[in-house]
Amino acid sequence: MKDRILIVEDNQMNLELVSDILEWGGYEVIQARGGEEALAAARRGRPDLILMDLQLPEMDGLEVTRRLKEDEALKDIIVVALTAHAMRGDEERARAAGCSGYIAKPIDTRRFISVIAGYLESAVDQ
Repeated sequence: MKDRILIVEDNQMNLELVSDILEWGGYEVIQARGGEEALAAARRGRPDLILMDLQLPEMDGLEVTRRLKEDEALKDIIVVALTAHAMRGDEERARAAGCSGYIAKPIDTRRFISVIAGYLESAVDQ
């Protein structure tokens, strides 16, 4: 069975790029463009991993992650921050909100699949 990945990204070009790479890598992709849509998609699709843009309209990715981690049914899903705003302290804030990792944009398209596989494998090992 394919691993299912939810991409939460409001930028259409970034959403398409990440989706295409993941689908090429053999993953099933679910897309959400905002926080409420992401929470609903996570409940409905029960992904194995969520790639969370931190800069979202309405509700930022940190708040979405906190809500996911507070939900008994969703708290065990791996959440990895995916953001272009790689500022000092961002990774620490992402981890404090419940993210298991942090990937800065622009992504390295050559290594992206292996990075994602690493997060999924680490979850299996736990």
